[in-house]
Amino acid sequence: MSDVTPQSIRFLLSDMDGTLLLPDHSLSQRTIEAVRSLREAGVLFSLATGRPPKAMLQQIEALGVDLPTAAFNGGTIVHPDGSVLVAHYLPATAALTALALFADQADVEIWVFSGGDWLLKDPSGPMVPREQHGLGYPPVVVESFEPYLTRIDKIVATSHNTQLLIELEAQLLPKVEGQAQVSRSQPVYLDVTAMLANKGAALATLADFLGVPLEQTAAMGDGGNDPAMFHRAGLSIAMGQAEEAVKRQADVVTGANTEDGAAQAIEQYILNVD
Repeated sequence: MSDVTPQSIRFLLSDMDGTLLLPDHSLSQRTIEAVRSLREAGVLFSLATGRPPKAMLQQIEALGVDLPTAAFNGGTIVHPDGSVLVAHYLPATAALTALALFADQADVEIWVFSGGDWLLKDPSGPMVPREQHGLGYPPVVVESFEPYLTRIDKIVATSHNTQLLIELEAQLLPKVEGQAQVSRSQPVYLDVTAMLANKGAALATLADFLGVPLEQTAAMGDGGNDPAMFHRAGLSIAMGQAEEAVKRQADVVTGANTEDGAAQAIEQYILNVD
């Protein structure tokens, strides 16, 4: 358990989906107001997500974020004007290994993110409408992922079969050890990114950029890609609906995203509102 006091937190880095956002990908008014109060109190605030940069723009505007944000689990950190602070691409060998493993699974859809585009081979996959709604833009249909191998930001295996994704994660990890990060950002998404494309490295990079010691940072999230920043932050906050394995790695657990848990955490653990 962290002994960080609310008064010592100077920077909060928060996940988006399952944390700040409701299941329909919207922001509640209470969450918007909590972030506004946080910033008015002089606490810096930014976002770290598995999403591409352009799929964050609506939330950045709604929350008034004026700092660099971390996309692709930290693989790309971009300034508010869209210029790149940091970019880490998945090694081609690791990408080929992941793509080969996923291609053998009938229940898995494979998506590749490169150059801001969402690439896929089958636009009729059952998970596509959900992703398009969340991202706010359509996919680009390609015949092959090979032309993009040198600039892949993220590969996603997605399926309603959560157990299958857990098994694929366990199978892939030893195959790409030292080359790539493999984690489930949500129960239905298995993400593969570069080794330095993780939210822990993103938190350290942003804290250094902002001149904030890591012990004065807080991190908040719900997915398997969030403990990487929990382990670096002075205060780590897990959402109430997170899997037990995620919650065990956080200092505190707040309410679920359906209960305005992010706003509760900001008020209770950072702003110290009674």
